[in-house]
Amino acid sequence: MAEQSGAEYLSRALDAYGVTAVFLVPTTLSATLVTMERETGIARIVTHGEKAAAYMADGYARATGRPGICMAQNIGGANLAAGLRDAYLGSSPVIALTGGPYEYSRGRNYYQEIEDFPLFKPVTKSSRQVFDVTRLPDQLDQAFRDATTGQPGPAHLELAGHTGDVVENQSFEAPVPRSGVRRVPAIRIAPEPAAIARAADAIRRARRPVIVAGGGVRASGAGAEVVALAERLGAPIATSLNGKDTVPADHPLAIGIPGLYARASANQILLEADLVLYVGSKTGSQVTLTWQVPPPDTLVVHLDIEPTELGRHYPQTIPIVADARLGLDALRAALSYVDPGGTADWVARARRLGERWSAGLEETAPRDAEPMRPETLVSELGRLLPDNALVVADTGHAGMWTGGYLDLAAADQGYIRAAGSLGWGLPAGIGAQIARPDAQVVVFTGDGGLFYHLAELETAARWNVPLVVVVNDNRSLNQEINPYTVAYGGSLTGRHHELWHFQDLDLAAVANSLGVTGIRVTRARDLEPAIARAVAINGPVLIDVVTDIDAIAPKGTAARATD
Repeated sequence: MAEQSGAEYLSRALDAYGVTAVFLVPTTLSATLVTMERETGIARIVTHGEKAAAYMADGYARATGRPGICMAQNIGGANLAAGLRDAYLGSSPVIALTGGPYEYSRGRNYYQEIEDFPLFKPVTKSSRQVFDVTRLPDQLDQAFRDATTGQPGPAHLELAGHTGDVVENQSFEAPVPRSGVRRVPAIRIAPEPAAIARAADAIRRARRPVIVAGGGVRASGAGAEVVALAERLGAPIATSLNGKDTVPADHPLAIGIPGLYARASANQILLEADLVLYVGSKTGSQVTLTWQVPPPDTLVVHLDIEPTELGRHYPQTIPIVADARLGLDALRAALSYVDPGGTADWVARARRLGERWSAGLEETAPRDAEPMRPETLVSELGRLLPDNALVVADTGHAGMWTGGYLDLAAADQGYIRAAGSLGWGLPAGIGAQIARPDAQVVVFTGDGGLFYHLAELETAARWNVPLVVVVNDNRSLNQEINPYTVAYGGSLTGRHHELWHFQDLDLAAVANSLGVTGIRVTRARDLEPAIARAVAINGPVLIDVVTDIDAIAPKGTAARATD
């Protein structure tokens, strides 16, 4: 067994685990990065901020299921921790590597030194310190295990030395891990037969069942299984935002997204359900509209890999602890004799409510409206996306518009979205495109989201990352119209514009100045040639789409259908 440095071990181990890129702000783990260049094909992506590095690692992880790696010295540790918030909320397998105080300097007012380690606790599944290189192999392996087993999530290792240099420069004897890609789900957990029997019995008796597919279905690769179960039962099928790409939008049983970022018809259907089967969903406030959709007394079957989520919000819950794919296979086997004709009237009811919602779209957002309505932008985007598109949506209005109005029908189209951090979209899209060169990544964000990490357009240009960034450019943070209207006493007066208006900038010109091809669109009919041009360019493109500043995305309600 040959002696090697900590830097050599870390580089070789990451390569063995299937890592293809790391995201960082220098200076950190310098010797490791040099070893990567000399011995591996791992790309070393230098970003313009630690949060952006974390977001890129997050996009990489969500696009592939493989852990995304981000790095920072201890001076940037707090910023990196802040960037893990979205990965934690989105159950994304990100691994953060940071430096830490030297033993001789700890607590002595060393220049720029603070104890960053506690900041990682609330945004990770595990956070550990490595003081000696002999502990690097087991702690790195455990970080990968923590990130990919059970409900995925971030893990953190603090390596001794401001840049991790203490651990990097120590030498020891240790075998490099055997090659093998680490990814989600690392371990598939089979359901208990008795739990399946109880759930199947309840589902068999339901006359108005609905299935809600969450992010756990996506992580498990169980989209085909959830659709097959819906077809067997004759059950309308909804998705959370995190599970949006698990069910083709044109499937006759698909009803869209319920909850807060919802289609009104999806909420109406869940409000009438007599049983809801949640698969791989936390039943959090967003997908349930603060536990109003469905009502709290609804009978629920909840299949999830994380047992602490089962029954958390709905008292009448039949729990199944399992990997989504294995659990769905077991349910389908147990329900082999169900007659889907028993729910035919219910399926027809769901279809009518969905058609009514769709019919009203042209009335509220005419396609030829000027300035363009975001509903038109997003529905047209869905029509024009290439078959291999992976849509990366920012939070806020970007999540609302794409959640309600973007349809993904092609089998290879995907969707990932921010769990709450505005500005996540651009860096996450860069990470996703680097991870998935086989896909066409399309970022959907607003000008408010773009400005957070605008400098990362230079990163995309420097690495010639061929993503397409579509900007809903309304020159504002117009999601704040309603809160400020209330705060001003019912109408916007005084200098309200100071709180939510931006300058009217040509963002295409800004993109061009940073080495990214910029295209400006002001009319709906110009979207198709702009998208066609963008996907044909071998490099990053930003499409600046000018839209109506007064267009506010509708939030979901708990209003029932009137007929």
